[in-house]
Amino acid sequence: MKTYFRLINFARPLGKYLPEYLVYTILGVVFGLLNFTLFIPLLNLLFTTYPVKEVVELPVFAFTIDYFKDLFNYYFYTIIQDGGKIAALQYVCLVIFCSVLLSNLFKFLSQRVLTSVRTKVVKNIRETVFNKITDSDLRFFYNNRKGDLISTLSNDVHEVENSVVSSLQVIVREPFMLVGFFILLFSMSAKLTLFTLLLLPISFLLIAQITKLLKRDALRSQDLLGYIMGTIEETISGIRIIKAFNGEEYIKKKFDGQNNTYRGLLKSVINKRELASPMSEFLGVSVLTLVFYYGGKLVLEHAGDLTASEFITYIALYSQILIPAKNISTAVTNIQKGLVSGARLLHLIDTKIEIVEKENALNLSGFENKIEFVNVHFSHETFKVLKGINLSISKGKTVALVGPSGGGKSTLADMVPRFYDVSDGQILIDGTNIKEVTLKSLRQLMGTVTQESILFNDSVANNIAFGVENPDMNKIIEAAKIANAHEFISALAEGYDTNIGDRGGKLSGGQRQRLSIARAVFKNPPILILDEATSALDTESEKMVQEALTNLMKNRTTLVIAHRLSTIQHADEIIVLDKGIIVERGTHNNLMNANGLYQRLCEMQAFDK
Repeated sequence: MKTYFRLINFARPLGKYLPEYLVYTILGVVFGLLNFTLFIPLLNLLFTTYPVKEVVELPVFAFTIDYFKDLFNYYFYTIIQDGGKIAALQYVCLVIFCSVLLSNLFKFLSQRVLTSVRTKVVKNIRETVFNKITDSDLRFFYNNRKGDLISTLSNDVHEVENSVVSSLQVIVREPFMLVGFFILLFSMSAKLTLFTLLLLPISFLLIAQITKLLKRDALRSQDLLGYIMGTIEETISGIRIIKAFNGEEYIKKKFDGQNNTYRGLLKSVINKRELASPMSEFLGVSVLTLVFYYGGKLVLEHAGDLTASEFITYIALYSQILIPAKNISTAVTNIQKGLVSGARLLHLIDTKIEIVEKENALNLSGFENKIEFVNVHFSHETFKVLKGINLSISKGKTVALVGPSGGGKSTLADMVPRFYDVSDGQILIDGTNIKEVTLKSLRQLMGTVTQESILFNDSVANNIAFGVENPDMNKIIEAAKIANAHEFISALAEGYDTNIGDRGGKLSGGQRQRLSIARAVFKNPPILILDEATSALDTESEKMVQEALTNLMKNRTTLVIAHRLSTIQHADEIIVLDKGIIVERGTHNNLMNANGLYQRLCEMQAFDK
C-alpha cells in the first residue's frame, strides 16, 4: 500500500479535498441507506395494521438510529391519525423522493471533488516524470531504454489513471456503504448478521488469490511493453538502414514475436481481472441464498426478532451489500495492475540524478581567462576512460582533440558543460571549480555543435532561437547569415516559418548542420564545443559548413573534436589522446615533425602536407 499512498500523494495538499469529499460521501451514504429503511413502514402500511410502534411525542435529539426512527414514526403516526393511510403513503413516498434526490446530489458533488483529485494526480505524475527525464544526466539515458521511458510516460501513467486513481471513489465510498449497511443490519437482527459475517471471509480469500496472480502477470506485461515501445522507436529511427539491408522481414518477425507474447500476457491479465467481478457476485448471491434460507426459517418458526416486513427489508438491504463488495473486489484487482505501473513510475522518479548543483552554487557571470583540466580522471563503471588529464585552454584559443576512436575525446569535451562529472581531479573556469557553479550559468557560456544535427519538429526560426521566448527576428536572420544558412532558408516555402519535420528530416545533411551552427551563433557563447561537426558531410557541404564554423569561431574559445585532421591544422594546440591519456601535444607542424601518432593518423588520411 506504500506505492498506492505515494501515488495518491501527488494530489497534495490532500487537506484541500479530503474534508469536503468525506462530508459529501458520508451524506450520500446516509441518504442512500435511508432509502432502504423506508421500505419497512411502506410494507407495514400496505400489508399490516400500522403502526407497530406508536410515537406520540417528538423525540429528543440524539445522533442515533433510534432517534431518526422515532422522528420518522412520530410524523408518520401523526399523519396516519389525521389523514389516514393514503396521506401516510404520500408522506412515505415524498420522503423517499427527497432522500433519493439528496443521495444522488451528494454523490455528484463528491464525484466532482474526486475528479479534481484524479486529474491533479495524473497531471503531477506526468509532469514529475517528464521533469525527471529532462533533468537526468546523460549516463541515465545510456542505462535506460528509450522504449521503456516512452512506455512509462504514456502507458504507465494511463494505467495508473484508469486503475489506481479511478478506484479512489470505490476505496473511500464503498467501505462507508458497507459499514452503514452492517450497522443497519445489526440494528435489525444481530443474530442473522453474525451468521452472514461467518460466510464472507471465504469470498475474500478467493479474490485475494486472483489478485496475487494478476499482479505477477501485470508486472511481466508492463516490462514487455517497454521492449515493444523500444522496438517501435528503433524501427522509426533506423528505417533507412532497415530498408537498405532488406531488414523489413527480420524486424517484423522480431516485433511479431514480442507482440504475440504481450497479447498472451494481456489476455491472462484481463481474464483474471474479469474473473474477479463474476466470482464475487456468485459468492455474494450464494451467501445471500443461505441468509435467505436461515432468516426465513427464523421468521417462519418465530425464532428470531424480525417481522415478515422487516425480514424482506433485511434481505433487500443485504442484497445491496453485494454492490459495494463487488466494487471493492473489482477495484482491488484493478489496483494491482495499476500498482505495477505505479511502481515503475516511482522507480524512475526515485532514480538518483548524478549531476546536481551544490547548495548555494555560484553564478558565472562570464568567461575571462582560461579553462583548466587538473589531473582529471573519469571512469564509466569499472572502465577507466580518462587518466590524469592536465590541459589549459586560454581565452580566444582553439584547441583540437584528436586520436583513435575510444580515446576519450568526446568524454573530455562533455565534461566541460558537466554532462559528466570527473571521477577525480577538477575542471576550472577562471580558477573556479565548475562543480561550485550553477548548471545554468555554466552552460550559458557554451555553444555546442555535434556530428549529428539535433533539431526539433518546429519552424526554422524556433530551432535557431531554441530555448528563447519571443526572440528578435533580426538576430535570427543575422545568425543564419553567419552560418551560411540564410540563402537556403529564404528559398524554403515559408522561409523562417517553415516546419523542418522530425529531426529536421525535410532538410539535407549540410542544411541541418548549418542550422545547428546558426543556433550556436544566436546563443553567442564565449566557449564553443565542436564535436565532429563536419565528419558526416559531403565535400561541398563540408566546405560551406567549415566556412560557417570559421565565422562562428572568431573571437571565441573553441574545443574541437575532429577525425578529419585537415579541418584543425590551424588550431593553436592539438591534443592527441590515446587510451585515455595525452600522448602528444603541440601545433600541427610540431606534431608532424615529431613522427608520432599524429603523423601516422595524418598519413592514413592521405593528408596533403
